[in-house]
Amino acid sequence: MSSPKAVTSSINLHDPRLYNNRELSWLEFNQRVLDQALGADHPLLERVKFLAIVSSNLDEFFMVRMATLLRKLRAGLQDESLDGQTVPEQARRIRARAAQMRRDQASCWNDQLRPELAKHGVRILEPEEYTDRIRQFLTLFFRAEIYPLLTPLAFDPGHPFPLISNRSKNFAVTVRYQRRTKFARVKVPQMLPRFVQLPHGSGGKGTVHSYAFLEDIIRMNLGELFNGVEVLNAHLFRVTRDSDIEVRTVDVDGDLMESMESTLKQQRHGLPSLLQVESSMPARVVRTLVENFEIEDEVVEKTSSRLDFSDWMALTRIAMPKLKDAPLAARTVWPAPTNVFEEIQERDILVHHPFESFSAVETFLQQASTDPHVTGIKMTLYRIGSNSPLIDILIDAADAGKQVAVLVELKARFDERNNIAWATRLEAAGIHVVYGVENLKTHCKLALVVRREAEGVRRYAHIGTGNYNRATAQIYTDLSLFTCNEQVIDDVGEVFNYLTGYSRHEDYDQLLVAPVTLRKSLRALIEREAEHARAGRPARIIFKCNAITDPEMARALYRASQAGVTVDLIVRGICVLRPGLKGVSERISVRSIVGRFLEHSRVYWFENGGTPEVFMGSADLMERNLDRRVEVLCRVADAHVAHHLREVVLQAYLQDSARAYVLVDDKYQRANPAENTASASAQQLLMERCAAAPTTPSSADEPTGPTLVWPK
Repeated sequence: MSSPKAVTSSINLHDPRLYNNRELSWLEFNQRVLDQALGADHPLLERVKFLAIVSSNLDEFFMVRMATLLRKLRAGLQDESLDGQTVPEQARRIRARAAQMRRDQASCWNDQLRPELAKHGVRILEPEEYTDRIRQFLTLFFRAEIYPLLTPLAFDPGHPFPLISNRSKNFAVTVRYQRRTKFARVKVPQMLPRFVQLPHGSGGKGTVHSYAFLEDIIRMNLGELFNGVEVLNAHLFRVTRDSDIEVRTVDVDGDLMESMESTLKQQRHGLPSLLQVESSMPARVVRTLVENFEIEDEVVEKTSSRLDFSDWMALTRIAMPKLKDAPLAARTVWPAPTNVFEEIQERDILVHHPFESFSAVETFLQQASTDPHVTGIKMTLYRIGSNSPLIDILIDAADAGKQVAVLVELKARFDERNNIAWATRLEAAGIHVVYGVENLKTHCKLALVVRREAEGVRRYAHIGTGNYNRATAQIYTDLSLFTCNEQVIDDVGEVFNYLTGYSRHEDYDQLLVAPVTLRKSLRALIEREAEHARAGRPARIIFKCNAITDPEMARALYRASQAGVTVDLIVRGICVLRPGLKGVSERISVRSIVGRFLEHSRVYWFENGGTPEVFMGSADLMERNLDRRVEVLCRVADAHVAHHLREVVLQAYLQDSARAYVLVDDKYQRANPAENTASASAQQLLMERCAAAPTTPSSADEPTGPTLVWPK
């Protein structure tokens, strides 16, 4: 086989022009989510779902990424991004891009989704559409359900400016009191539904469901809160605060949980990174808010549309199946009375969520908790969710006399309170709980079961790409590997020793572990592929991950491309690489899949001169994953599993022409199929394949399920 001609280039790979801006790249991912709402490819209520997700994503972006930039801006830091932009330049471009996205989002609702819902009998009424009957109903509803929850808070020399909680919606109310104009704040209760259902028939002929907005009901009845006082105006505003927690250094005798709880309390007072106000709000009221929040004018965004489309997720719960995706019939890998340990002894088992049920993970741990031969369970928990059955399983195991040790990562962003509660409950049950490694987040997804068998003690491991969370396992694509491979198991055991004790083991055989070996190992694997290309041997890299932001990894992939390696990147979100640059990245392609499920699995495949190697695990190619987290990528030793990952999973995403976007320079384009060619959706094909597969895993030399056939 002749090798492609390698490029010997003197191009400076530190040149900012070779990279995309990290923050703007993330916003382009959110645009791809918005595209799902704008297009007609999904059922109507699924489009509403995507509209809501766009807002939730933007909130998190402003709470973390924009907040970080603002801290730098306020501190006068002059550092530049990988693509050469200053902090003020990035902030300016982000604000403009995000504001345009919100305008497009509002247009999508007003011009497309709301009218389409009305055609199907779902009407969301504006105040001018209220009849006298509707007004009467809403007034009675206000007095009975809303009024008792409202607390008008005055602001004057005798009343300090109230604490405005993060992501809350509030009315800035001005009143005429004792011949003077006064200011008050009324918070929209977050425990009440944003969409208040009206009596049947309120929306007119053909209407099945009709709703009024909660804020409109409050605005219409505000006078009842200010008896005897003239209400001059009332305008809605919403604040998004800096929520990027930095836990204070814990003293030797300190307690991480206490420190986290203290930090969460301080988080309530984080400086706003975005203040959204109705465009009709008077300048004097805007100035009052700006001065009391102590923010810059640039943080204010005026809008003529509704605030906070994340609440639209409630509409997706309307019982209209024809307007939604068909329910997912996830394949059950281990139906009762399967003995999971006997199955894993036969061969490694790969489970692909959500096409295959998360019950496989629950069954693995449930059987471990009740099996009399199991003596111990170790596990990491990052994002557990609010109603996790795994907690009860672990407690049952401890009650049965098994040795149970759990690492609960208290620093999991936005899940801190949940995890504190779970850790407290586990400790109360007598389980050994550790909170994480100092100065690192534990992000790896590992479970280890110790079982005493006739041949001696055998250990079984689960290694995942996603969290131990039943809810997200139904909407994220993730991979689970179950194995009793002794080399893998030895490495997993050493990782737990590192997490719970003082081990500094660095000689891992089958695992790449951050921050110990992952960065240097990936760099070496990429360089090995480049050496294969230079020597004329087969050389190709296929990475599937959520983000590529690490400069060193980007440059390593550029050098591989220059050496003649074909590099296919399937990156859901941020990608700072720019494919197709002459002499730099001509052999690199970047695609992003946005579909019914959130792509979350991570797979790293290397051609390795004709002897492929594949890894899967929890790490993305980001600085935080490589240097500031405990992450694990596992070498897939089982030939059957490796074949499945390459020929089924990765191939599906590489050939997707229905939900894929292709990065061209710094812009994403839909990967539309050629004329007269049927489009292929990777998620749909994988879903169909798993649905058609046998319940019991097949033999090790046959791929599970029917062969995946792509449209011609």
